[in-house]
Parts: sequence; structure tokens; C-alpha cells
Amino acid sequence: MSDEIRHECGIAYLRLRKSLSFYHQKYGTAFYGLNKLYLLMEKQHNRGQDGAGIAAVKLDIQNGTPFMKRIRSNVAQSISDIFKQVQAEIEEVEKLHPDIRNYPETLKGYLSFMGEVMMGHLRYGTQGRNNIEYCHPFIKSDINPSRNLCLAGNFNLMNTKELFHFIHKDELAQIQMDSDLSAMIETIHYYLREEEAKSPENINWQEVLSKATNLFDGGFVAEGLCGNGDSFVMRDKHGIRPAYYYIDDEVIAAASERPVLMTAFKTTSDQIVELPAGHALIVKANGNYSIEKILPSAEKKSCSFERIYFSRGSDEDIYKERKQLGRLLSERVLQSINYDLRNTIFSFIPNTAETAFYGLIKGAEAYLNEIKVKRIQSWDKEFDEEKLREMIERRVRIEKIAIKDVKLRTFITEDSARNEMVQHVYDITYGTVRAGIDSLVVIDDSIVRGTTLKESIIRMLDRLGPKKITIVSSAPQIRYPDCYGIDMSKMGEFIAFQATVELLKDNQQQHVLADVYAECLQAEKSNKLASQNFVKRVYKQFSIEQINTKIAQMLRPEDVKAEVEIIYQTIENLHEACPHHQGDWYFTGDYPTPGGNAVVNKAFMNYVEGKGGRGY
Repeated sequence: MSDEIRHECGIAYLRLRKSLSFYHQKYGTAFYGLNKLYLLMEKQHNRGQDGAGIAAVKLDIQNGTPFMKRIRSNVAQSISDIFKQVQAEIEEVEKLHPDIRNYPETLKGYLSFMGEVMMGHLRYGTQGRNNIEYCHPFIKSDINPSRNLCLAGNFNLMNTKELFHFIHKDELAQIQMDSDLSAMIETIHYYLREEEAKSPENINWQEVLSKATNLFDGGFVAEGLCGNGDSFVMRDKHGIRPAYYYIDDEVIAAASERPVLMTAFKTTSDQIVELPAGHALIVKANGNYSIEKILPSAEKKSCSFERIYFSRGSDEDIYKERKQLGRLLSERVLQSINYDLRNTIFSFIPNTAETAFYGLIKGAEAYLNEIKVKRIQSWDKEFDEEKLREMIERRVRIEKIAIKDVKLRTFITEDSARNEMVQHVYDITYGTVRAGIDSLVVIDDSIVRGTTLKESIIRMLDRLGPKKITIVSSAPQIRYPDCYGIDMSKMGEFIAFQATVELLKDNQQQHVLADVYAECLQAEKSNKLASQNFVKRVYKQFSIEQINTKIAQMLRPEDVKAEVEIIYQTIENLHEACPHHQGDWYFTGDYPTPGGNAVVNKAFMNYVEGKGGRGY
């Protein structure tokens, strides 16, 4: 994605089902669990650059010994920072007891994170705050071990204020009131205390989680550790956020992405299971586990952006889907270049668009091969070897046009100077384009704001002298805020919305904005802001192609000589490429929970009122 956006967090959960001595004897290390936790986190580092955290619970320890420990970091390379601190503790113990690694159960008493139940978290700060206090996991402490709760997750909740009010927690510190994780842990703890009072020796986690999650409005995957050794991983009823698990005789593990588990445990994809929407993986202190339904059945709306961009492309299904997204764009691209493959060069920006690029090329090659067959058939026998060879060897022209340079910094604060530096985020491969003859087709994952396109990429490509530049997005137009994990919450930042507003002005229809704003105000007064998405009406005035054309006009700098066209993926093609992942609210405005409607309407109101805050 050429536009940087804040996106999904990642979880890592691990439950050792054998004694620590077992892993030492079989794998030659007492730190088998910590090593696996580190691997699960490092393989998901793409899911969090703002911070990380780990927590561990020790089983069967003497009274008075600390049983739950947490560490968090918000520095650069936070995963490395955390495990360096763990390593430092190990080295301090080894100074006193040089051979202690050979005695895992003794080592457990010395090391804070030598536990059997562990969690890790990678954080993107969707609240716009990167203080360490906001890093997961959170801990809710209690003098009773069974009431100690540690929680982390990948989610946003839209009703945190209501949750705090419901459980009578209106007196918490502001930093807690600002956090949806705080709202989640307080709500779960509220029902944990209620359940623990009834059955302290055997907490019914299905009951606890069901009561709590039925109050949540949002998309979530969360992992929890209890001081008594119980633990869980749970998922929202629409399956908005991803979660997978792996179970064998030695471990129970979960993560946000399937290939991570495959790599960590050297297993095949068929042994990795997707946690069903609305269910929880509950693991008791004795190692027994169950998959329990905690929420009523609902239409699955798993995030399609995970498939387009966020998740690592090493997942076999995601790889195929991204290729198909590119392939389904090929016909529209061929129309854009008038089927002139001889004078067109294909490329991609940024590297994450490479898989969709392969699909786009496959589609163009299929067209070219059809042309070859028809031409050869039309020759009958009127050809020689040279003519035949020339036809067979024709290829779609592919070049590595753009290379992302190191992150450039400037000590100059003036906007004009900063804009000049932005233009050089990418560098170009000179000599690849025949100036005035060749056209360029460049595919991106998605176009959110278009800032990098306008200030850097289009200008950069124009320096090569192409006749035409076609920018292709493997995702549809992003029209609406996301509130389930991605920090896209301001209407005015979306280039599709900006273009629509300009079209309204061009057609003397500004009253539409005023009418929608009035509807939102009325709905807010009657407490019905979550009843429907009123902002859809803004887009209904114009076709997708009209908005595409306006976006191209807006993103084409005045000093660019080449013709510029923008092509977006269609909703229909998105669903065809990703048939099992229908979460498309950022494109269609069809939110899976009422909170989504409230967010988009509030974001629109903020835009009209000139407020810069988030919509939730």
C-alpha cells in the first residue's frame, strides 16, 4: 500500500501441555516455550510496529511465589527489546547457578517468564497513542489468583463508555477510560468475579465470555490468561478479526495468521484450524481444552483487507486470492491501453502489490496468447520460421520501474521543502521507457488518500516520459471509515470521498452534504445514529467511473505531462476473488454491527463541522 495506514494487531498464544523437563529432554532446551513464543511474534512483526508485550502464568507453584508476569515495550524493535530483557534475566541467574539450564523445574522458580501458559501481542496504535500504558497485555489484579486476569487482542470496540457505565466503572483513570482493552478486561472481570464466587474450583469460562462478549460492539480476537492457569482465545460473531489454532500432544497454540503456526511447529495447513466466529478456545489449568460457542450465529464478515494487504502473503489461500484480484483487473486494464501490449510496460508499487501484479500479468498473457493463436491460424501456411518465432516470442513487457528508497528525513520544516522530499520516497529505473511511445501500467494494493501517488509516484513515473500512466488498485474505492481494527476514521482523508465532494460542487449539488448532515444531526438527537449509514447517500449521485475520473484529475499534478487514469477493483470482483471473506464495509458502507453506522455518521459530522477527531 503506497499510503501508510495503521492496521491490525497480532496475537500469539501458547500453552505447554507437558512438564518443562519434557521439552528439555526432547528438544535440548528448557526455553522451548519462550523460543516458540518469540518465533510466533517475530513472524507476525508486520502486524505491529508501535509496541509489543508478553505475559506468562506459572502452574503448580508454591504459595507466595509470583505466578503471573507481564512485560511491555514501545521502543523501536520492541519484540527484540522484550526478549533481550528476558535474556538478561536468564544471564543473571546463570551467574549464580551456571548449570541451572539443566534443571528446568528449578529454573522455573528463578525466571519470571518460565511459565507454561504464555501470550504475546504486537500493537498498532489505533487510538493514536503509543504510550507504553496503552500496550497490551493489560492485567486486572486481585488478591485471589483465580480473579487475576491478563488480556490482549486485535480489536476496536465502539461502545467503551457504555461498557464502563454498565459495570459501574465510571471512576477509572482517564488513561483506562480511553482504552477499549480496559473496557474489555473490566467487563470480562466483572463476570469472572460473579462466576468465580459460584464455582471457585471450576470456572465456567463459556458462561463468563458469553455474558461479556454479548455486550461488545466491534470486531475482536482476544487472548486471556487467568491466575489459576485457565486461558482462552475468543473471536467475534462475525469473524471480523482473524484467528487460527494448532493443537497436538505437546502444545496448544494460536495466532492471527495461519502460516505463522505452520512455520513455528513445522506442520501442514490442514493441521491449522480457523477459530470459528463467535467461539472461544478454552484451555483449563489441567491442559484439557474445548471449542465453545459464546455468541449467537451471525453472517460471517471477515475483513477482506486482511486478504488484500494486511496478512502475510505466504498463506496459500491469500496468495491465490491476491493473484485472482490482479487477474480480474486485466480486462479493464487492457481496455485502458487499447490492447496495445507492444507499447505498454507493466509494474507494481509497492512490493506488497507484487502478488496481485502476477495475476494481472497472467490475465494480460492469456489475452496475448489468444491473439497469437488467431494470428497464426489466419496465416494458414503463409509464414516462415522467422515470422513464427517472432510471434511466439512476444511477451507482456514487465519492468521493475520503482524502488522504495530509505526513509528520507529533513531538518527543514517548511511545507514546500517537505513536499519536495516526499517526491523522492521512491526512485525510478531509468532507461526502461521509450519516451512518448510507451505507456505505463502500475498496480497498487489500494489507494486510500492518494497523497503518495500525487506527491511522489506519479511525478516520478512522469520523469520517464510515458505517453500514459494507468494506476490500478487491487482494492475497490475506500469510501468509509473502518472501526474494527484499522485506523481509518476520518472521512476527509479518503480520496474517493474528496472526489465525490468535488463532483457535487461541479454539479451544483452541495445541498446533498447539508441534507445528509441534517439527517445525522436528527438521528443523534433521537439516539438513532447507529440505525443506518446516512453517508451512503453522498455517493449515490455518481457512478464509480465518474468518481474514478475525478480522482485521476485530482491526483495528477499540474506539471505532469502524461495522461493519468485510475482504475479501481469492483466490489463484484472482490467477492469473486475472496468468496469466504465478505467484510467490505470500507468499500460498501455495509457495517456488520450498529457501531459501524454510528462511526461513519459521526465521522461525516466531524468532517462537516471541521473537527479533526476520530469517529469513535
